[in-house]
Amino acid sequence: MDLPYDPSTQSNWQDVASEHVDFDWTVDFAKQTISGSATHLLRVKKDNVKEVVFDAVTLEVTKVIIEDRPGSFELGPNHAVMGSPLRILLPPSRKVGDQIRVQIFYSTTKDCTAVQWLGKEQTQGQTFPFMFSQCQPIYARSMAPLQDSSSVKITYNAKVACVLPVLLSAIRVSPPSDGPAHGGKEIGKDVVTYEYKQPVPIPPYLIAIAVGNFRYRALPGVEGKEWSTGIWAEPELIDAAYWEFSEDTSKFLATAEKILPPYRFGVYDLLVLPPSFPYGGMENACLTFLTPTLLVGDRTLVDVVVHELTHSWFGNGVTQANSTHFWLNEGWTTYIERLLLQLLHTPADRGFSFLIGFKALQDSLKAYEDRPKYQRLVIDFETGEDPDDAYSRVPYEKGANFLLHLERMLGGLDVFLPYIYDYVSTFMGKSITTEQWKKHLYAYFEKHGGEEKIKALNSVKWDEWLYGEGLKLPVEMVYDTALAREAFSLAEKWDASRSQPDVSKLDFKESDVTSFNAKQKIVFLEKLQSYAALPPSHIKHLGEVYSFLSTPNAELRWRFYEVALLDPSSPAAKEFAPAAAKWVTGTDGTGILRGRMKFCRPTFRAVAKVDKQLALETFAENKQSFHPIARRLIEKDLGLA
Repeated sequence: MDLPYDPSTQSNWQDVASEHVDFDWTVDFAKQTISGSATHLLRVKKDNVKEVVFDAVTLEVTKVIIEDRPGSFELGPNHAVMGSPLRILLPPSRKVGDQIRVQIFYSTTKDCTAVQWLGKEQTQGQTFPFMFSQCQPIYARSMAPLQDSSSVKITYNAKVACVLPVLLSAIRVSPPSDGPAHGGKEIGKDVVTYEYKQPVPIPPYLIAIAVGNFRYRALPGVEGKEWSTGIWAEPELIDAAYWEFSEDTSKFLATAEKILPPYRFGVYDLLVLPPSFPYGGMENACLTFLTPTLLVGDRTLVDVVVHELTHSWFGNGVTQANSTHFWLNEGWTTYIERLLLQLLHTPADRGFSFLIGFKALQDSLKAYEDRPKYQRLVIDFETGEDPDDAYSRVPYEKGANFLLHLERMLGGLDVFLPYIYDYVSTFMGKSITTEQWKKHLYAYFEKHGGEEKIKALNSVKWDEWLYGEGLKLPVEMVYDTALAREAFSLAEKWDASRSQPDVSKLDFKESDVTSFNAKQKIVFLEKLQSYAALPPSHIKHLGEVYSFLSTPNAELRWRFYEVALLDPSSPAAKEFAPAAAKWVTGTDGTGILRGRMKFCRPTFRAVAKVDKQLALETFAENKQSFHPIARRLIEKDLGLA
């Protein structure tokens, strides 16, 4: 299956491609490096290919061995986004199908974008340091020399030596997960070599490592299922993490298998990371990384796990060919996540989730008014353009709405579910483009529906959905709002209350939201943002009467600050901007950084609109606490880069 040129890589994967990598690493916290070797098993795709080119960012390459002989290599000039091409001469006269083994000895450097090194004071236990990676979209090349394109799928094995426990996005071989921590050796002192294997081919962005003082606890299984699930966290968090995720994780996975082909990765573990982790979750194969902001003690935010495990089919299984087609990963995953919410709960829960997502979509589309190209589903990136510049809720929400629209146009779930199963079965293990997806869609419904379904597909506004710009979707989407009505009604009452300047005379009380779950409170706060900004007295009253000013739930606190900072020129915004700045950096007395980009980026942007100097000074004082990816994007948001 021919795949297009990838504008984010300098590697020559279309000539010779990596199929398997053996990593042999030593993790050194004193030097803050990962060093050792990466041994690639390459497959020749064109006769007489003269060299293999890998992607490398700020790597220190020392030696290359090709089939047991010293090899010649050259690191080319550095590109600001793509890094340096690592060129290695290959033996002559190689034919299509030949295999070549290339071993590269190297070390990461302090400028490694993928990895964040945390001091012990930045962890829950404050006893041992911590390190974790984030390789999506194109940062794996700063952790290892790779053909860093999602069109290249590899299996990998790894041996990692360290004085702290090591986790990878693979199946552990030794020491056993359920055995004593660190193989029974002394944590922080004794070196233990951890061995892992990933037998399922994955794109390079799913290679992941985390090193720290964490513990494992198996999650309840499901009878008849061969896969296992478990939770990893620091000892101080393992009880809370187990409680939060133990009731639902296996149920989520088993429910997904009711509508999708069987789960292929054998193990589905969760790892709760320190607060600087820049995402809600990351679907690393076998090991989903999670933000600690999900640990709210009431299981209301565990649906993030539904999204991440759905990536096992969409992204980890059927993969985007490159970042141009990112919506195939995220739009499909968001659509299926909400379908699973309907199966796990009710159809109203599905509609409610679309409703919440629509607000996020509107915010993202508005943020890109000056760069309308990023409002598209399919983005034609230029060579070397940073895909993270386009990172937003657009591919998630616009993509999910597009698929919901197709579902409705083609006759509902009874018609659409068999197609989904066929789509995943057809492309499982492959990387594909939007055109390949569309071609399969037409072929399926020509076979299973004929002229009527093709007529329905032909009536779809394809160009508007895939390449359209602007603040509106091509069609007006209608969702089930049953779960939102009370929240909408309460927001309407608050909007009407502005006519009473004395808040002591207002009839709002804590019991107004007692029956609301966290998502209903979110919708209430988001609905408030659709009205004119409330007076300062009302905003303060809102925060106090419903405890939004003190809630540990970051989803609610962030949205409260969005309400408070809605009008940047208002007295309320000037009053609450310093509190928002302290909250997001953890300098509010909690010591908890809000490093998840869903919270930190919009909060810094909102504070900057109120008081640019406050935003700049707050960020400057705390920027090293944020993950390198978040740090770089906040700098762009604030006009520093």
